[in-house]
Amino acid sequence: MSQAQNVGYARRLGVLDATMVVVGGIIGSGIFLNPSIVAQRTPGSGTTLLVWALGGLFALAGAFIYAELGARRPQAGGGYVYLREAYSPLVAFLFGWIMLLVNYSGSIAAVATTFAAYACRMAGLGAAWTKPVAVSAIVLLAGINYFGIRAGAIVQNILTLLKLLAVAAVVAAGLFFAGGAPPEAVIAPAAPMSLGSALLPVLFAYSGWFYINNIAGEIREPQRNIPRALVFGMIVCTGCYLLANYAYLHVLGHAGLAASTAPAAELMRRAFGPGGETVISAGIAISTFGFCNIAILGGARVFQVMGADGVFFRAVARIEPRYRSPDVALFILAGWAAVLAYVGGYGQLLDFSTVGDWIGSAMVAAALFYYRRHEGSEPVFRSPLYPFLPLFFIGAVAFVVISSAIAKPWETLVGLGLIAAGVPVYFAWQRFGNRDGATPGSTG
Repeated sequence: MSQAQNVGYARRLGVLDATMVVVGGIIGSGIFLNPSIVAQRTPGSGTTLLVWALGGLFALAGAFIYAELGARRPQAGGGYVYLREAYSPLVAFLFGWIMLLVNYSGSIAAVATTFAAYACRMAGLGAAWTKPVAVSAIVLLAGINYFGIRAGAIVQNILTLLKLLAVAAVVAAGLFFAGGAPPEAVIAPAAPMSLGSALLPVLFAYSGWFYINNIAGEIREPQRNIPRALVFGMIVCTGCYLLANYAYLHVLGHAGLAASTAPAAELMRRAFGPGGETVISAGIAISTFGFCNIAILGGARVFQVMGADGVFFRAVARIEPRYRSPDVALFILAGWAAVLAYVGGYGQLLDFSTVGDWIGSAMVAAALFYYRRHEGSEPVFRSPLYPFLPLFFIGAVAFVVISSAIAKPWETLVGLGLIAAGVPVYFAWQRFGNRDGATPGSTG
C-alpha cells in the first residue's frame, strides 16, 4: 500500500480558520478596482447597489449549497469529489483538468501579477521586476504551505484580517473623511442597463467560497464548522461589498465611479492625500497575496485526490507524512502557475475558461439532488428552501453562461473545446497512465 494511502490529512482548522479561508477566497482585488465597471452598466446609484445585493444573494445561495455538500462529504477535493460521485469519474476529471490547466493556475498567475505590480510600485522598482516578483510570491506561498495546513492558515488569517482592515479603511474614508460627491457627479450615464452585463463582474467578485470545500478533510467538526464558515463568511463579504460600494458612490457619485479606473485609490487620495493612496495600494497588495495563498492551498488538494484516484500522476497523491501537506501537488500547481505568470499568457486562458468554470459550478449544485435522492442519512446541516435554492442557483449560472456566450462567442467556443480536449486525455490516462489499476474513488 502506498504512502499516500497510509498518510491522510489532519483536522487542524477550527471555525475561525475556516471562515478566514472563505473570506480570503472571495475578497481579492476586485472590490478595490472593479466597481466602476458595474457603475458603467447601471443607470444610477440605487441600481448599482441593488446589483451588488443581488450578487450577494446569489453567492449566499451557493454557500448554502456547498455547506450541505461539505457536511455530507467532509473530505479533501470539494467539487471534484461531488462530481465523481454524482455523475462519473470522467465528468470529475474534466473539472480537475480545466482547473489545473487554466482556472486555478491562471487565477494564481493573474492575481500574483497584480500583487507584484503594486508591490513593485511601492518599492520603487521598475516594470521589469513585476514578473520575477510574481513568480517569487507563488514559490514562497507554495513553500509555506508545504509545512502543512496550520502554517498556511496562520498566514491566511493574518492576510485576511489585513484585507478586512483595508476594506474598513475605504468605508471609513468614504463615509467620514472624503466628503460627498459634487452635484454634477451624480448624472446617470446614457447607456441603458443590461442586467446580465452588470451582474457578470459582480458574480466574479463574489466567487471563491468553494475553496473551503477543497480542504474539508482538514477542518475539525466539519459537519458543523463548514456550514458556519460558509454562511458567516458570505455574510461578511456581502456586507463589505455593499458598504464599500456605498462609500464609493457617496464620494465619487455614480458618474464619477463609472469614470474611475481605480476607485479605492481615488477615494483614499481625496480623504488623506497621497498617503491614503499608498495605504490602499498596500491593502490591495496584501489582499491579492492572500488570495494566491488560498488558491494554492485549496487547489492542490483537488489534484492530490485526482492522483489518489489514479486519473493523474500517482506521485501527486503523496501526502507529506510529517506536515500532512500534498507536497507534490503543491509544487506542480505552483510551478505551472509560475510559468503562466512569467510567460504572461494567462489572461486569454482565463477568458476561455469562464464557461467551463460556471458550468462546473452548476453541475456541482445539481449534485445536491443526487445526494438528497440516494442517501438516507441526514447531515447536520441541510440547505434551506430545497429544491428552490439549488434551482435558483443553477438558473442564475445558466444566465451567466448565456450572457458570457453572447458577449464572447469565440471565447466560449474555445472554452468548450478546452473541456472537450480533456476527454481523450482521460481515456489515454486510463489506458496508459493508470498502471496499478486504481479505480477512481477507491482511495479518496
